[in-house]
Amino acid sequence: MISTVRKRSVDEEEEEEQLVPFDQNVSADGQEEDADGDLTDSEESIFSGLEDSGSDSDDEEEDDDKDAGQKITAKVKKIRRKKIPSEEDILKEKASPEEKPGQSKETEPQAPTVDEYEHDTSDEEDIRNTVGNIPMEWYKDYPHVGYDLDGKKIYKPIRNKDELDEFLNKMDNPEYWRTVHDKQTQSDIILTDEQVELVKRLQRGQFGDVNFNEYEPSVDFFTGEVMIHPVTNRPEDKRSFIPSLIEKEKVSKMVHAIKMGWIKPRKPRQSHIGQYYDIWATEDTTSILGRHKMHVPAPKMALPGHAESYNPPPEYLMTEEERLAWEQQDPEDRKLPFLPRKFPNLRSVPAFSRFIHERFERCLDLYLCPRQRKMRVNVNPEDLIPSLPKPRDLQPFPTTQALVYKGHTSLIRSISVSPTGQWLASGSDDSTVRLWEVCSARCLKTIPVGGAVKSVAWNPNPSVCLLAVALNSTVLLINPGVGDKLVSTTTDQLIQSYEAPDEELAKQPVTWSVTEGEELSLGLRLKIEHPKAVRQVTWHGKGDYLASVMPDPSSNQQVLIHQVSKRRSQNPFRKSKGAVQCVSFHPVRPYFFVATQRSVRIYNLIKQELSKKLMSNSKWISSMAIHPAGDNLICGSYDCKLGWFDLDLSTKPYKVLRHHKKAVRGVAYHKHHPLFASASDDGSVIVCHGMVYNDLLQNPLIVPVKVLKGHVITSDLGVLDVTFHPTQPWLFSSGADATIRLFT
Repeated sequence: MISTVRKRSVDEEEEEEQLVPFDQNVSADGQEEDADGDLTDSEESIFSGLEDSGSDSDDEEEDDDKDAGQKITAKVKKIRRKKIPSEEDILKEKASPEEKPGQSKETEPQAPTVDEYEHDTSDEEDIRNTVGNIPMEWYKDYPHVGYDLDGKKIYKPIRNKDELDEFLNKMDNPEYWRTVHDKQTQSDIILTDEQVELVKRLQRGQFGDVNFNEYEPSVDFFTGEVMIHPVTNRPEDKRSFIPSLIEKEKVSKMVHAIKMGWIKPRKPRQSHIGQYYDIWATEDTTSILGRHKMHVPAPKMALPGHAESYNPPPEYLMTEEERLAWEQQDPEDRKLPFLPRKFPNLRSVPAFSRFIHERFERCLDLYLCPRQRKMRVNVNPEDLIPSLPKPRDLQPFPTTQALVYKGHTSLIRSISVSPTGQWLASGSDDSTVRLWEVCSARCLKTIPVGGAVKSVAWNPNPSVCLLAVALNSTVLLINPGVGDKLVSTTTDQLIQSYEAPDEELAKQPVTWSVTEGEELSLGLRLKIEHPKAVRQVTWHGKGDYLASVMPDPSSNQQVLIHQVSKRRSQNPFRKSKGAVQCVSFHPVRPYFFVATQRSVRIYNLIKQELSKKLMSNSKWISSMAIHPAGDNLICGSYDCKLGWFDLDLSTKPYKVLRHHKKAVRGVAYHKHHPLFASASDDGSVIVCHGMVYNDLLQNPLIVPVKVLKGHVITSDLGVLDVTFHPTQPWLFSSGADATIRLFT
């Protein structure tokens, strides 16, 4: 091929320069299109062998080939620098038949062939990357937009335009408004006038095709005329030839209902022509007023008394002073409309002077007075009383006083029963804590604590023997050492096994300390020093957490929660919501109840937010108890009320009991029996039956069953605390008379 190129003259190459368009008759592979449309490796192809020039020649002609290759390369560069002719130039060449200078008739060029596929493009061919039809958002944060067929990354074009370049482009580029960015090919496309017009038509809700007529007359395929051929040649179904089984089943059901008498045939209509009714047939036809159902007879006049007699007794006659007073009174104020007079006989009685006026007033009263028949309702007073079950049907509940626990010398403010029900702890103002055996009322142990005991609480975990005692500003954790020796030993080992953490904890609101010496021998194990006086302590159901109450409205440290195993304390509230009276843990769920003077707030310990607020409708809450199921709550108050709350029903009391005559000091639920009790300063304990049903639509049944008395009122104080036995239907109460009483 190179030898052929060498033989060609320079003049022929110059002629080919002018005749062959660079862009029109040359294919991408360097092959020329003939007039017949065939692609051949002819001598006129300027790309023939260019890419392989100087590499495929023989070894003998190596120098000559180099010279020829350099000439051809220079020629190609010259051709590429030439301006590519446009379609107008091609048409001008067709139109001008004159020969250009330097051309001969033998080398007259052929007319250039127009590529008919130049503007024939499709969406698939226009896509320059082969990532496929995938969302481009997947590669939003990557430098590439996908992968080609060979698995290589297709990188995004470098777009280093910032906001300033974008703004300048917007100001300077007149085609900016019709430029859109194609996410598929990552290129900017300028819309043509036809495309812009199509977008505007679509925005106006018109059809995209301008020539589309939306109001063409529709072809009515289904007309009233019978056609020769059907519109659809679909054969009929098999079910159109056989009876319907569903209809047969319905008919058989109706026949069965008629046979059973469930469906009765309609009665034939009777014509009402010629039938008349006597509307007065059931009325009293003998009386004119019989047909007036609401007729009320006129009230009869009162019969005359002794004062109207012609010969009244002397006491009915008026004296001169009474007669003058009667005359001075108005006629409406007089007791009698006449003056009683005495006549010797009936013949001497004159005619009544006001007879005509009295008859006229009587007629006016009968005419003007509206009368209505009042239907008397015969109501049995017993029906107004709610039907409550009899107390003997609600047994068992405590009825009689069985034992009296004597030993304290001052009022007993708090009592608590061990989880096993064998031991009873009591705290008194005589600065002692006493441990009693329940069945024998024998005091096993007396622990002096050095201050008036406000509250005692036994750990509800049966595997731990611990008693929490609140006095002054200290909470003591005592191991009483009663009952199972193994449990007591395990409790001591559990307390002694505590190891202080390596890192320093945040400053705690209380101070933990371990007892030593004589206090250790008395059973005291841990001391928790609070900043202010502690009024109540209560345990969590698991037995590891302990809450203490320091009622002080000015402080935000009224409630503290302590963890015994890790000896940590925390203040769960940042702000004070009022003077806290008592707190309690939910027996089942992670809820914490805080009772202030007028309301009870329920906090979710996991979400650490206020879950519900109960309004007690009382002036001052004194005590609180939660039902073992956790859905009901009772609150005692100093204004003699006992409120029962249904937590699923409302935030207001479901029922308010006003059985006590003085302040309610303590309330308690039984863990297993449907019983609750309230203790008051009137010296009585009222036991009520409170049944809670699993059916949420059924309200709790509350029935007072017994009033227990026995405590002596001392210094206007009666019963201070009350609690139930964990298993038996027994009730313990402590009072200001320094005694504890067991009711069984």
